[in-house]
Parts: sequence; C-alpha cells; structure tokens
Amino acid sequence: MNAWLTLGIAIVAEVIGTSALKASDGFTRFWPSAMVVAGYAVAFYCLSLVLRTVPVGITYAVWSGLGIVLITLVAFVVYGQKIDLAGLIGMGLIVAGVVVLNMFSKASAH
Repeated sequence: MNAWLTLGIAIVAEVIGTSALKASDGFTRFWPSAMVVAGYAVAFYCLSLVLRTVPVGITYAVWSGLGIVLITLVAFVVYGQKIDLAGLIGMGLIVAGVVVLNMFSKASAH
C-alpha cells in the first residue's frame, strides 16, 4: 500500500482514538475505551509501516500537523469546542508547514 495513504489511515485512526478518549470519561465507559485502544493500535501499526519508506521527521511532521487540525475540527463539530481567529491562523500555518515540507523539502520521500 502507498505510504502516504497508510499515513492518512494512521492519522484518521489516531483522531478517532483521541476523540473516543474524551468520550471514555477516564476509561470508565467500555465502548469509547475500546475505540481508544483500537484507534491507537491501528494508528501505530500503520505508522510503523510508513516509517519503512518515509523519513521519521517528515512522517511525524505530517502526522502531528494534520492530526492537530483534524482533532480540532472534530472537537468543534462533536464537542462544541470554540475555535478563535488565532487558532484558525495557527492551524493554517501548520497546514502550510506540512505543504512546504512535502512540496519543497529534499528530506521528504516523494
């Protein structure tokens, strides 16, 4: 499977796990807790596959950057978390950084 697609799966699985972590209420609710474990298991397995071909620095930059943006969007939609202008600008800068790394960095595996 393509490393970037696998990284996308890892990011989505991590976002699901993190979202379920809030819903688990400190691991006191079974199904959300099970989703946390499953989400993180899938995420880290996929991440380990990605690291076979993509440098760890690039992988982690994309993983954390897109993960931050996606979990913030999920928190906004699902949990009603507010996002202010500074937060939006910060997330825009994160996305811009990921794009620059992938489009222009020689360290990125294309």
